[in-house]
Amino acid sequence: MIRFLAALLVPLSALAAPAVIEPWPLPVGTAAAQPSLSRSADGALNLSWIERSGSGHRLKFARYAKARWSETRTIAEGDNWFVNWADFPSTTQLPDGTLWAHNLVKSAKGTYAYDVVLYRSGDGGKTWSTPIRVNDDGTQTEHGFASLWPWSKNELAIAWLDGRNTGGGSHDAHAGHGDASGRMMTLRAAVYDGKGRKTAEWPLDASTCDCCQTDAAVTANGPVIIYRDRNPQEIRDIYVTRYVDGRWQTPKPVAADQWRIPACPVNGPALAANGASLWAAWYTGSGNTPKIRLAYSGNSGGAFLPARTIRTGPAVLGRVDLTADAGGAWLLWTEESAEQTLWLKRFGKNTRNDGAPILLARLKGRGHGTGFTRMQQTAQGLYVVWTDIIDGKPTLNGMHLSP
Repeated sequence: MIRFLAALLVPLSALAAPAVIEPWPLPVGTAAAQPSLSRSADGALNLSWIERSGSGHRLKFARYAKARWSETRTIAEGDNWFVNWADFPSTTQLPDGTLWAHNLVKSAKGTYAYDVVLYRSGDGGKTWSTPIRVNDDGTQTEHGFASLWPWSKNELAIAWLDGRNTGGGSHDAHAGHGDASGRMMTLRAAVYDGKGRKTAEWPLDASTCDCCQTDAAVTANGPVIIYRDRNPQEIRDIYVTRYVDGRWQTPKPVAADQWRIPACPVNGPALAANGASLWAAWYTGSGNTPKIRLAYSGNSGGAFLPARTIRTGPAVLGRVDLTADAGGAWLLWTEESAEQTLWLKRFGKNTRNDGAPILLARLKGRGHGTGFTRMQQTAQGLYVVWTDIIDGKPTLNGMHLSP
């Protein structure tokens, strides 16, 4: 299904280069898509994905630990979900072992009327709670592109794009552009305790891009959220907000790309942290040229060094992901010309001590059908999951890159 390059078996450099790159068998059925990976404190990996179920869908889950997969479980299923190539479910695991997952459930018949819903498991994913609706504003509007992370040993944090002010309009059709009408997509965050009760909620940005993914990372100095902002001039650059000294800081741009686009590119940023080291990666079309950019912060996102352009040209699709360790970070992205391809590249702390790009895989699928590739890192190496389209059906694939 995937043609791997023999050249991938050749080490890149002394900088944490993978010694072996091999397929990673996944415990999934047919017609599976929208994968997501999260890592627990003990180094295990949590995989979630969506499968068709009659006229509806199932959110599936399996845990990978000590080179073995757990039994596959169903987190939830329904025939009223909003299932989308770019806005996919995810999981996270708290230090106390509690698992959380999220997906999107329709709130009305309108195309963009749906809510963010959480599920909780206290027994390692064997059983899951009834749905917990995150947005309780009562509007039949769009809520999605959520990011989950541990807030404390037994508390969950979640950030999401919230359309309560949009009046249910279609993407980028909202009037106002930051004026008194306030009809814009917003960024919000909340915290849930060990019993699934919301204990805090904050509005973080009153005007964001409508449908770009968010991401979050926990640094040595607290959590950071990254997202695509939207100003009255339709500049849609990448911003971060940090939680410092008990409050969320005023959002700041990671870099001044000055990308003016009167529509959402559906191409969100990625964030990864190790201690006070923080990497941010994103797609931009500034200067009418598609490109991927990367920036590094050595003080938990307080300030970023000047961003580097990593890849440029018409083949660049973006769809980035990041993972970090003590020595640096790995960046993953997608390109498409004659075929769609997945790429991986290593960076040091200053983003300059890097290796050559790795052509990770050639896909048969094209366009939106392949979705967003996801990646996590453990002591046993890098693990990558993605969707391909084989004979017209979505199929999940995995790859392991060992040190």
